[in-house]
Amino acid sequence: MDMARKIGIPILAIVLFLAFWEFIVWVNGWPNYVMASPSDLPDAYVRFWNLFLIGSWQTLWRTVAGLILAVIFGIVLGMIMGFSRVARDGLYPLLVGFNAIPKATLVPVLALLFIGEHNFNTVLMAFLISFFPIAVSVGIGLSTLEPEYRDILRSLGASKVTIFWKIALPKTLPEFFGALKVSVTLAFIGTNLVEIISPHGRGLGALFLSGQTNSNYPLMFAVLIALAFLGIVLYYAVVALERIFAGWAERPQG
Repeated sequence: MDMARKIGIPILAIVLFLAFWEFIVWVNGWPNYVMASPSDLPDAYVRFWNLFLIGSWQTLWRTVAGLILAVIFGIVLGMIMGFSRVARDGLYPLLVGFNAIPKATLVPVLALLFIGEHNFNTVLMAFLISFFPIAVSVGIGLSTLEPEYRDILRSLGASKVTIFWKIALPKTLPEFFGALKVSVTLAFIGTNLVEIISPHGRGLGALFLSGQTNSNYPLMFAVLIALAFLGIVLYYAVVALERIFAGWAERPQG
C-alpha cells in the first residue's frame, strides 16, 4: 500500500500537470508555434527518437560525471570547513561570493580557457554549479557535531579517524543526501548552459537549439520534458541511495 502511494501520487501529479498545461493552451487558443501542448510532443519524440536517445545519453553522462566530481570535492571541502573554524570563516565568504556569480557568465570564460574541450567544459560547469550545496551541508553537519560525543570517544582512546567514521559521517548523511538532491538539478542546469550558450552540436541542448533555429516549438518543449524526465530519474536514484545508507533518519509519516 505504501509503495503504491509513493508511486501513484507522483504519477498522478504529473498527469494533472500535463492536463492543466493542455487546458491552458486550449483555452487561450495558442497554436503550436506559440506554445506547444503535451499532445504535440509525441510526434516530436517519434520523428526524432534517435536524436533524443543520443542527446539524452550525452547530456546524462556529462551531468553524472560533473556530479561525481562535485560530491568528492564537496565532501572534502565540507570536512575541512566542518573540522576547522579558521577554514570555515575563511572559505564561507569565498564560496558564497562564487555561488552568487551567474554561471551563464562563466560559460564563455571556460570556452576561451579550454578551446575545443567541449566535454571537459560541460563536465566542469556541471561540477562548478553543483558542489556548493554539498560542501555547505557537510560543513554544517560536521561543525554542529556534539562535543560530548567527541570527548567521550577521545577519553576511550578513539582516534580522529574513528570519530569521523563512527559519529561524524553517519550524522552528516541526512544533510548530505538532502544537498545531493538539490545538486542533481543544478548539475543538469550547468550541463545545458554549456550545450546552449556554447553550442558544440552535442546533448539535448544542441537539439533544443536545432528546434529553436527551425522554429519547431514542439521539439523545443519535447527537449524540456526530456530534461525534466532525466532529472527525475537521477533524483530518484539519489533517493534510493539515501534509503540504503541513511534510511534510519527517515521519520515515519502519519
